[in-house]
Amino acid sequence: MNLIDHQQNMGKDDDEQKKMMHREIERQRRQEMTTLCASLRSLLPLEYIQGKRAVSEHMNGAVSYIKDLQKRIEELRVNRDELKKLLDPISFEETSSSNSPPASAVVRPCLDGFEVVVSAGIGVPALRLSRVLELLLEEGLDVISCVSTKVEGGFFHAIQTEVIGDLTILDASALQQKLNEGI
Repeated sequence: MNLIDHQQNMGKDDDEQKKMMHREIERQRRQEMTTLCASLRSLLPLEYIQGKRAVSEHMNGAVSYIKDLQKRIEELRVNRDELKKLLDPISFEETSSSNSPPASAVVRPCLDGFEVVVSAGIGVPALRLSRVLELLLEEGLDVISCVSTKVEGGFFHAIQTEVIGDLTILDASALQQKLNEGI
């Protein structure tokens, strides 16, 4: 074997060694990607991956999920800011000095319980909706829904209740009086 043949064989061995190294690195990269994709897929709610098999579909599901989360975060941020404005102590002090009418409740019987409408001026510091709900629960009423509406100069809270037990035991006028005394 001459020197040229020997150098060519060495060059082929080096090329073969490089190819094997490249294949091994690529195999490890694919394994890592598979593991990462499985980890990502495990973090997604089922509705974002249901029926999807391809990795690209899982990636699109992850993108959709992240966008939905970002949208929800923004909605919650807006709601939080609105609530902060409503509960801002400075504006609360300013409005409490005005001549707002006191909070009042009106109770009307409905099908399985009562409808309670509470109105309160913005500057009425004594009204706490939680206190109204607490009084209703003490009277044996389940709160089915509560809708609060801000109107110029105050709030209206419409509360739908359902009686736990016998409806004839409760008196709408007595309940209304108790609520007005409690708020």
